[in-house]
Amino acid sequence: MKYIWVAIIGLSLLACEKEENRLKIYGRSEVTDAGDTIYHKIADFKFVNQDSNWVTQDTFKDKIYVADFFFTSCPTICPIMKTQMLRVYDKIENNPEVMILSHSIDPKHDTVAVLKEFADRLGVTSDKWHFVTGNKEDIFKVGQTSYMVSASEDPTAPGGYLHSGAFILIDKERRVRGLYDGTKPEAVDKLMNDIDRLLKEYEK
Repeated sequence: MKYIWVAIIGLSLLACEKEENRLKIYGRSEVTDAGDTIYHKIADFKFVNQDSNWVTQDTFKDKIYVADFFFTSCPTICPIMKTQMLRVYDKIENNPEVMILSHSIDPKHDTVAVLKEFADRLGVTSDKWHFVTGNKEDIFKVGQTSYMVSASEDPTAPGGYLHSGAFILIDKERRVRGLYDGTKPEAVDKLMNDIDRLLKEYEK
């Protein structure tokens, strides 16, 4: 009997440790009458990527992904962000469970051809890193309401647009699990560590 209790205690401690190591879930949540918690999720979307292929929420089915917002002619934080996101790409390049999604907020300039050239210059492939464009208002809306970051047109801003420098970590249930400053190496270090933590949540 003593050994059974030791085993039960050991399993309980392991479960508690795993639960404590889980990443926070961001956004508003609701509790149903049945007691289930419904968390904020990324809304359905449909954009086109650098290869002229449609990219939707189904592209990331059963995947973890990192999202951000940028534009190729951005004169301020975007070059720093892309340098940092390349670090993430190098880390996840050979992991089939993780992808990257970058939304251009300047669809007038950032055509499919421009995004293709941009991706080629970075040396990345669309099976891991999608650069997408589409209707400007749809991109702004998904940024603000789904990913909870700023993305808007502003003639007074450098380059004509305002956007967050955040990298957003999304889990396999389309929930926001982390927000990181994409201009700071130490924040991106934490993101990469949290990707590993999130992957562990899905280990059987």
